[in-house]
Amino acid sequence: MKRVDRNKKGTRAASCVAWLALCALSCFDVMVVSAYPQHEAHEITGQVPREILERPVPLRQGIGKAHEAVATSSPEAQAFYDQGLAYLHSFVWIEAARSFHQALRLDPSLAMAYLGLSDANIGLQDFQAARGAFEKAQALAVNANGQVQERIKIRAKQFDYLEDSGNLQKYFAYRLAITDALAARPGDPWLWILRGFADEGTPLAHGQGGGVDTIAFYQTALAFSPENFAAHHYLAHTLENHGPPDQALVQSEEYLRLAPAIPHAHHMRGHNLRRLGRTEEAIREFLKAEELENTYYRTENIPAQYDWHHAHNLQLLAMSYQALGQMTAAEAVFREAFSLPANVDFAEFNRRAWPEFLLERGRVQEALSASQELQKGRWAMGRFAGHALAGRALLAMNRVEDARSELALAEQEMEQLPASVIKSLQDTVLLRAEIMLSEKKWDKGNPLLEQVEEQLVAVPGPDAWSEAIFELDSIARLARDMGDWELAEFTAQKMIEHDPSFAGGHFARALVAEHQGDTLTEHRELAAGEKLWSKADPDLQRPQIQRQ
Repeated sequence: MKRVDRNKKGTRAASCVAWLALCALSCFDVMVVSAYPQHEAHEITGQVPREILERPVPLRQGIGKAHEAVATSSPEAQAFYDQGLAYLHSFVWIEAARSFHQALRLDPSLAMAYLGLSDANIGLQDFQAARGAFEKAQALAVNANGQVQERIKIRAKQFDYLEDSGNLQKYFAYRLAITDALAARPGDPWLWILRGFADEGTPLAHGQGGGVDTIAFYQTALAFSPENFAAHHYLAHTLENHGPPDQALVQSEEYLRLAPAIPHAHHMRGHNLRRLGRTEEAIREFLKAEELENTYYRTENIPAQYDWHHAHNLQLLAMSYQALGQMTAAEAVFREAFSLPANVDFAEFNRRAWPEFLLERGRVQEALSASQELQKGRWAMGRFAGHALAGRALLAMNRVEDARSELALAEQEMEQLPASVIKSLQDTVLLRAEIMLSEKKWDKGNPLLEQVEEQLVAVPGPDAWSEAIFELDSIARLARDMGDWELAEFTAQKMIEHDPSFAGGHFARALVAEHQGDTLTEHRELAAGEKLWSKADPDLQRPQIQRQ
């Protein structure tokens, strides 16, 4: 599939980010959760102008049907509340906020709309506004029915935990509030979904970081409400992390069937297709998500930079092109994503995808320049990535001492990050090991890199899964360049195990076989790689096998 030239017929508005709980860090899909400790999260202010969040909004179709009866005499207010709920469960924070504001214009006393607004503001990283909306809900709910009171109690406990996430007692109190509500109303699918969120272990969880235990909660929600798109959505995320990829695809297809107008629904099916090696189909879904987003930005006059999902979708699209050897298309998309402003820490960190791509392509000076731009960022997370990548670029230039200096700077930035994030970062370990390889200290560097590889492929989630194959390819190339054929063989095998549909793994194994004099394996792996790159750029360089 060819990429449309973005320099023709106008370029799109700039856009913001992606991620999670830090995509490659936290490894869920890209949810809008700060990388910093949750007890500091309330200090972060939102980035979307209030004028946008309060604009009137129409009722829309195709976004998934969600209904929760609330205490209002206005059918229109109920409808807009339900729409806000639907958008919440697809992470479309801006439209959720607009819908809840619309419900409140119709019924200013609707406590549940304020509660929904607080949830949308948490997604928007505006914790002050989230607290304010919650307090209004609290004030309005003094004489409300038991169902509203239980939701107020749950949100109060969530905020307690949000502001002191190191306190396990507050976590247990938050979870217990949901369990108590379920004891009273065990047939409420939305409570089962909230119970799944609570089991993720963070007050900012929203269905992307579940463990095997959360599968049962979302399945229970579906037992009571089989057409509940939100439960399919969250079950798909959980299965991406802990279940067979084909089952995750089934759930994402159910989500898409029920919410076809939501870009994230197309995006989710896309990254599940990519995981199964159906990369061309994945590209079509990422392009559909992009088309829907661009139409929305244009129609609603909303700059794309305020939509966290936009850059995230671009990066998965770019990695899919890269996997097929369509580097021209991949470069255009990576470059576009890098050009978008970063409004939160994880967005800035995710901009590292562009210098990583440049390193992969051997464009070392460009990679160094892009990395140095990251070093000027507002957040330690982005600066950390900038220094680590600059070190790798300098090492490729044989500037070992300069690479050591960048390693030290990266470690300084890392000291500002919470332990839960640090343990997920491999950048400095990778750079340190690469320095050891450059000095022929293979006895020390190889075990470190093998450990990095094991951790890279163990990280769950579609983003981390896609990124891992290119990190492995980089290590394999470095090992060959350094003459470390033992590591080169280990890494080539790891690549094929991780993603047998990626041609680069087969080419890496062919190069090892050529070095070993194993002609049969060499020819078999070369043929496999060529078949997988049958639609790659015509001028894309293949491995240079020396055997005549």
